Amino acid sequence: MNNFKKCKIDLKQYLKKRREVVNQVLNKYLKCNNKSPRVIQQSMRYSVFSGGKRLRPILVLCAAEICGRGGYKKALAPACALEMIHAYSLIHDDLPAMDNDDYRRNKLTSHKKFGEAMAILTGDALLTYAFQIVADDLWVKKEMISELAKAAGREQMLGGQVEDIQNSGCKGKRIKSKNEKTRNVKKINYIHACKTGALIKTSLKMGAMAVNASKKQIKALEEYGKNIGLAFQVMDDVLDVVGNKKKLGKRGSDFDNSKLTYPLIYGVEKSKEKAVKLVEKAKQDLSVFGQKANILKKIADYLINREY
Repeated sequence: MNNFKKCKIDLKQYLKKRREVVNQVLNKYLKCNNKSPRVIQQSMRYSVFSGGKRLRPILVLCAAEICGRGGYKKALAPACALEMIHAYSLIHDDLPAMDNDDYRRNKLTSHKKFGEAMAILTGDALLTYAFQIVADDLWVKKEMISELAKAAGREQMLGGQVEDIQNSGCKGKRIKSKNEKTRNVKKINYIHACKTGALIKTSLKMGAMAVNASKKQIKALEEYGKNIGLAFQVMDDVLDVVGNKKKLGKRGSDFDNSKLTYPLIYGVEKSKEKAVKLVEKAKQDLSVFGQKANILKKIADYLINREY
């Protein structure tokens, strides 16, 4: 049972407890056995348990809690599947052919630890295993598997990654022309909505679907997810410029990789203002839930006030 109707919620404790739940279930799914080469199992565990925030699976569980009466247990499998897909995307993102990062979360990236070939295979293994987990789960409906495939595929996350690569080469040059700015705003919105926002939006939708939420509830969570997903990435762009590299846990930057970013288009301060407006809109999207949505509102605020 949840206590979201109470106004006072200790967000730090809430996130900690939900991370612990997610980690326990992930540990069971990724327990080493003799059914596959040990190195691939070790590599999968290395990337999944590298200290992430577990934002996506926590959002899955939170959506299930505020939409259903039975808590979050029915949403555990999709929550873990989404985290594995997220981990796979980061492994491939760090590869020499992509962002070429040596460190993530202050640890060697997968290809630096296990070699490039094994990193590619580890990403592939996590992606395919994610679908095995949801397909085998008692509570998962085929519509949820379809949603997950769309979110990870060419129309959303993968498509955003493609556009991100194709629009590299900005060389840190501020965009001044009005027409150029308009074109690039459309591009950056698409990249971030797909590359980052898709999994965040789908996390909320799958949590709701797991407990048979109403269409109205699902739509509200989708809109909320769309806005916080974009706000999250806008702040990532800002932190890439002004954040503490040690806290961020990586050495490289989007500037180094000549990426198209919000600060490049708007500057740092206007980018922050953009993130704040997106979060305020996200909070408004939750009106259908009343006070039960307090935790999601706090999570939205956390996303734009974080340091890493």
